[in-house]
Amino acid sequence: MIPSLPTPRWLRATTLLYLGAFLLFLFLPLITVGVFAFNDAPYPAPPWKGFTLDWFVGNEPAGRTGLFGDEELLSSIWTSFVVACWVTGLSVAVGTLNAFLMERARFRGKEALSMLMLVPLVIPGVILGISILAFASRIAEFASDVAGIELEFLRPGLPLVVLGQFSYIAAIATITISARLKRFDRTLEEAALNLGASRAAVLRTITLPYLRPAMIGSAAIAFLMSFENFNTTLMLVGADAPLTIMMYGRMREGATPVLNAVSLFLMVASALLALTLMRRSDRRAE
Repeated sequence: MIPSLPTPRWLRATTLLYLGAFLLFLFLPLITVGVFAFNDAPYPAPPWKGFTLDWFVGNEPAGRTGLFGDEELLSSIWTSFVVACWVTGLSVAVGTLNAFLMERARFRGKEALSMLMLVPLVIPGVILGISILAFASRIAEFASDVAGIELEFLRPGLPLVVLGQFSYIAAIATITISARLKRFDRTLEEAALNLGASRAAVLRTITLPYLRPAMIGSAAIAFLMSFENFNTTLMLVGADAPLTIMMYGRMREGATPVLNAVSLFLMVASALLALTLMRRSDRRAE
């Protein structure tokens, strides 16, 4: 065995310094937001005025409304949750079908179709939202003028938000699931078919269980991307504002530490979701 060349001390020190600076840049804003969610001051920034839970549970004598007593914020969180669930379900279902189409089917223009599926990923979210809004509104107006049919789901509102987010998140789910399906050993399916299993049984007992980790990972990515989306949602939202739009409106009016509390709540929820998925993956690996 050839011994590795010794690393110069200056290079090790520079690497550690770069790594520390990168982690500091990455996590310092998050830590600051989390810490000042407990700051006893009417503004979400330094200096530190003392510890308080008012921005979570509220304090009526002091005129403070906490996160858990703010009906508008709680309603916007629920709205974002509902939208994310719809987008996740649609993205995973369509992404799985697209994966089979791209990996199993043989037809002309498949390469071009694969490239077209990636287009929404490179289009800025604002442009994508404006395009979807203009197209959907034109169809709704045409249906109303010609046939007298009101297609409310094509007007600004939550259904259009779901469609707008789905238009590019489905592509991410397709890529993730296709990558795993490409590594699947099809001789397992052939063996099951030779033993008398139906195609539906093979799909249910062999293929889909193999794809389950990719489907769960795609669902987690789709849910988080939908929940935090702002650019596309801003163009398509109606009266029911998701959390990102509500927080944007609050920031324009004048931010309070309640927004820090919301951010900390979402960071903890996202971390718990990631840890849960990691533990499930480790158990399957064992």
